[in-house]
Amino acid sequence: MIYFDHAASSYPKPKTVADAMCEAVSQYSANPGRGGHQLAERARSAVEEARKKVALLFEAPSSKHVWFYQNATMALNQALVGFPFQAGDHVVATSFEHNSIIRPLEKLANEKQIAITYLEPNEEGLITVAAIEAAITPNTRLLAVSHASNVTGALVPIQEVSTVAKSKNVVFLLDASQTAGTVSIHMERDGIDLLAFAGHKSLLGPQGTGVLISKKDFQLTPLVVGGTGSHSELPHQPLNWPDRYEAGTLNTPGIAGLAAGIDEINRMGLESIWEHEQSLMEKFLKETKQITGLTVFGPDDLTQRVAVIPFSLDGLESHELAMVLDEHYQIAVRAGLHCSPKTHEVLHTSEAGLVRVSFGPYNTIKEVDQLIKALKEISQAFNG
Repeated sequence: MIYFDHAASSYPKPKTVADAMCEAVSQYSANPGRGGHQLAERARSAVEEARKKVALLFEAPSSKHVWFYQNATMALNQALVGFPFQAGDHVVATSFEHNSIIRPLEKLANEKQIAITYLEPNEEGLITVAAIEAAITPNTRLLAVSHASNVTGALVPIQEVSTVAKSKNVVFLLDASQTAGTVSIHMERDGIDLLAFAGHKSLLGPQGTGVLISKKDFQLTPLVVGGTGSHSELPHQPLNWPDRYEAGTLNTPGIAGLAAGIDEINRMGLESIWEHEQSLMEKFLKETKQITGLTVFGPDDLTQRVAVIPFSLDGLESHELAMVLDEHYQIAVRAGLHCSPKTHEVLHTSEAGLVRVSFGPYNTIKEVDQLIKALKEISQAFNG
């Protein structure tokens, strides 16, 4: 199987990730932070080591600002649903947002009567800083933006965006699910207030891992309350971080696996990963120009996008094309609306959807060649 669905979840995982998870389960499968015995302490130490690695990779103020969740969706819900909005507050987002941002925002619109502006991309398929600045009003409290579209791969210039947000006293929430592990992200340098991402995509960690990093105290209300292993005498959720935002037993094997994934990212180097995936994307886009009936979407400037490419092929709906690639060529891709309906509204592809290929650090030029060959054969069969 050739795997081109890294925007959904990376595969294969490094062997070290599986080894770290196996070690956690087989050698110290105790409850981190609960109990003073040796196994509980070893579990706690593994979680804290992972927290430090995340903090270092993204330049968080400290490890206590790093909060673990079961996925990016839950991390984003903590940031959005937990934010202290009042009726009449305004949020600026984009049409590139995943449902993990859209649905919490729409929930808040219904329950707290906040207003939302979804910005559309320009003719080059990019969200501009000027459009963001123009959308901010005196009532804007939060700017919620995906660093890169999970459909077109289009990047948002976060340093320029954060400068605007800071000048307007607006909190900047960045969804880095498509860029964490591929693009260099620094909380301080890039002016990010709240940073959410999945551990199972480009960070090469396992599913069941997500992170929210909070630069400072934004008075977020915890989504979940309960046991923390600390301040058990209190009837309410403790105030100390990270316990306040991590009720319940953490996914110790998953977090240990995420730490091993980060080690692999550091070993390969973010710049090398970026350059490799860019070369695969450049090869694919160049070759697809020769395929009859194939239309590619996304920015032409490859420096403004990650290696996520959607396309359509005349004569086949997206799910049909994905099925042919899977069953006849053993090539895994993603078809449909990609949990990002507003993006497809902008692209006018809501009815049939698109096929999306997304490249990872272990993919090769040879695999891209095989995909191109398959698409040429399919095109010939359906378009003559």
